Amino acid sequence: MALRKSQIYSSLWRSCDELRGGMDASQYKDYVLTLLFMKYVSDRYAGDPDALITVLDFRANRAGGDDLLGDAYEYLMRHFATESGKSKGQFYTPAEVSRVMAQVVGVGPGTRPDQTIYDPTCGSGSLLLQAADRAPDGVSVYGQEMDVATWALARMNMILHGHPTAELRRGNTLAAPEFRGPGGGLRTFDFAVANPPFSAKAWSNGLDPAHDEFGRFAYGVPPAKNGDYAFLLHLVRSLKSTGRGAIILPHGVLFRGNREAGIRRELVRRGFVQGVIGLPANLFYGTGIPACIVVIDKAHAHARKGVFLVDASRGFRKDGPKNRLRAQDVHRIVDVFNRQLDAPGYARMAPLAEIAAPANDFNLNIPRYVDAGAPEDLHDLDAHLRGGVPDRDLDALGACWQVFPALRKALFEPLPGRRGYSRPRIDARQVQAAILGHEEFADYRKLVADLFAIWRGNAAPRLRNLPGGDPPAAVIGELSETLLEAFAEVPLLDRYDVYQRLMDYWDETMQDDVDLVTAAGWTAAARPRALAETRTKIRETPDLAIGRRKYKMDLIPPALVAARCFPAEQADVEEAAGGREAASAALDAFLEEHAGADGALADAANDKGKVTRGAVQERLRALRDEPDEPDGPDERAVLTRCLALMDAETAADKAARAARTALDRRVFDRYATLTDAEIRTLVVDDKWLAGIRDAIDGEVRRVTQSFAARLKELEERYARPLPELEREVAAFGAKVEGHLRRMGFAP
Repeated sequence: MALRKSQIYSSLWRSCDELRGGMDASQYKDYVLTLLFMKYVSDRYAGDPDALITVLDFRANRAGGDDLLGDAYEYLMRHFATESGKSKGQFYTPAEVSRVMAQVVGVGPGTRPDQTIYDPTCGSGSLLLQAADRAPDGVSVYGQEMDVATWALARMNMILHGHPTAELRRGNTLAAPEFRGPGGGLRTFDFAVANPPFSAKAWSNGLDPAHDEFGRFAYGVPPAKNGDYAFLLHLVRSLKSTGRGAIILPHGVLFRGNREAGIRRELVRRGFVQGVIGLPANLFYGTGIPACIVVIDKAHAHARKGVFLVDASRGFRKDGPKNRLRAQDVHRIVDVFNRQLDAPGYARMAPLAEIAAPANDFNLNIPRYVDAGAPEDLHDLDAHLRGGVPDRDLDALGACWQVFPALRKALFEPLPGRRGYSRPRIDARQVQAAILGHEEFADYRKLVADLFAIWRGNAAPRLRNLPGGDPPAAVIGELSETLLEAFAEVPLLDRYDVYQRLMDYWDETMQDDVDLVTAAGWTAAARPRALAETRTKIRETPDLAIGRRKYKMDLIPPALVAARCFPAEQADVEEAAGGREAASAALDAFLEEHAGADGALADAANDKGKVTRGAVQERLRALRDEPDEPDGPDERAVLTRCLALMDAETAADKAARAARTALDRRVFDRYATLTDAEIRTLVVDDKWLAGIRDAIDGEVRRVTQSFAARLKELEERYARPLPELEREVAAFGAKVEGHLRRMGFAP
C-alpha cells in the first residue's frame, strides 16, 4: 500500500545523514539529489515513447504520484541547506518566503501561460517553482545561476516538479546576462523574483558599471564593495513596463547612505517601490541577519502616493537552528500587503510626503513608520504604596470585558475611598476557575462551537467525497480559507491563530491521511499494515499486537474503532484498568505503611529494600517455627495481608490484560469488515473533524489562560502594599535581633 510522505521523507533524510559520514553536506547533496533525480526520471519516463527525456528502462516501476519524489527532493534540499552552514546554504530559499513573494507580485489563477517569470539568481530553483505553482494554467519560467552544480540542481528540480521546459541558463547575471531582447538589450519579463547573495563584494567583476551596455545603473552606480543595489537595479531593468517583482535584501538597503541613498531616492520618486516587508531574523540559510522583501511594481508607478510597509519580524516559529514562517504568518503578510490594509503595530501606508520630508529623507527603515513594539507594562506607584488594582490596567482588557461584561463585577469591586482602583473579590489562584465556570464563558464557548458546527457542516461532505480529483494542497486550501472566513468576526480569537491550528493539524496528521486516501482509496488506506522485524534505526511503533504480529493502522487508529464499534467492551477494558490501578494503589499504600526499617515487612525486603512475593513467602515459612510476640505487631498477619494484596494486583493485572487482548482482537478483526461508509465516518467525523474541533477549542483555552494569567498577575502585583511589607520586614528584623541577643551576639 502507499506510504505516508512523512515516512518517506524522514527515512530519506536519516539514510542520507548516516551514509554521508564526515562528508560536507554541501558536497554530499550533489550526489544524493542527483540519484533521487535519476530515480524520478526512471519512474516517470521509462517506456514512454513521447517522453521529453529518453530513459535505458531497467525495470517496470512507476512513481505513485509525480509530486512525491519532487516534494522529497525539496525536503532534502531544505535539510542540506540547514546542514551546509552559512557560506554554502544560499542555493535554497525557504518555501514559506517564496510563497509570500509569489503572491505579492501577483502570480495566481489569472496568470496566463504566455506570461513570463524570471529569477536572475535562481539557485536551486525553489523560488521560481513556488511562484510557478501559483499559476494553475501555467507560466513560462526563466532563470540564470552562476554556480554550475547549483544550476544542475535547479534543472533537476524543474523536471521533478513538472516544468521540464523551463529555460535556465548558466553564468554571471550581472556581468553576462543570458536573456536578451531583439535589440541586444535585456529581455523583460512580466514577473521577477530573486534572492541574490547579500552584500556581494565582487559584484562588478567582469563589467564596467559606469558604462553598462544595458542601462541598469541609470539611477546610480552601487558601491564597489556592496552589490545589493546592483541586483535590485538589474531586476527593475528586467521588468516590463507593467511588470512586478520582489527581491530579498538585507535591511541595510532601506537606510544606508551615500550612493545607495541616491539610488533609493530615485526608485521611490519614480514610484517603482510598492512596498517593503520586514522578515524575522535567521530565516535564510546563508545568513542569520534579518532581511526584507522589496516589492517593485512598474504598472502603477505613475500613480503611487506612498510606500506600504509591513513589520512581520515577530511572526515565526523555531525549527532546529533556523526560524520559519508559519502558515498564519504567510497568510497574514499576503492579506495585509495585497489589500494594503493598515494594521496598527504591523503595517502602514507611508505617504510619499512623509518619506521625502527632511526628517526622513527617503529613509525606508520600517520602525520609522510602523511602531511594532509591545506597549510597556507600567507599574502604578500609588497602588504599590496604598494597595488596589488600577482600573487603568483593568480597562486595558476591554476586549475581554466586552465579551464577559458581568465577569468583571464578579471578579473585582471598587476599593472604598480609592477612586480609580479596585480590589479582587476572589483569591488570585481561583481566577481561572472562576472564568471557566462563569455563564458568560459558557456562552462564549457555545458561540465558537456553533460557528465550528456551521463550518463542519460544509467541510464534511467535501472530505467524504475524497478523492475527488483535486490534489491535497487544493483540499486544505479550500478548507483553510473557509475557516478563516468563518472566524473572521469572533471576538478575542485572532482568525489567523485559528487558521494556524488547522494548518498544524494538517501538517501533523491530516496531510498524510489525505495523501493515503488519494493514492490508495479509502478501503486500502484503512487496512492494517504488518510491521516487519528490522534491526535498523528506522522503526515504527505498532498500534496493535496480535499474538506475535505487530500492526500499524495508518488511517484509522484502533481507539476510534473501539469507541464506535465496541463501546461496551471498551468500558470493560477501562473498568478492568481502573481495578488494576486500585489494586496497585492499595498494595503501594500497604507497603508504605509496613515496609520501613522498623516495619513488620522489614524482614521481607531484599538488599535494595524492595518487598517481593518470594521474600514474603519465605518469611511466612520461617515464622512457622518461631513463637508469636504478644507485645509486638502481628507480623504473620501483615505478611498474609501483603501476600493477598499482591495476589489481588496480579489478578487485576491479568484481568486487565485479558480484557485488552480480547478487545484488540475484536478491533483487529473489525477492520476487515469495515464498509466504505463506515471508514469515511470514522476518518472524517471521528478523527479529522474531531481533531480540528479539539485544536480550535485549544485556542479558546489558550486565550482564556492568557486573560486569567494577566488578571492573576495584576492581583499579585498589588496584593501587598509597601507599608505592609515594611511592617513585616521590621517585625522579622526585631525577631532576628532578639535571637542574636539571646545568643550573645548583640548588645
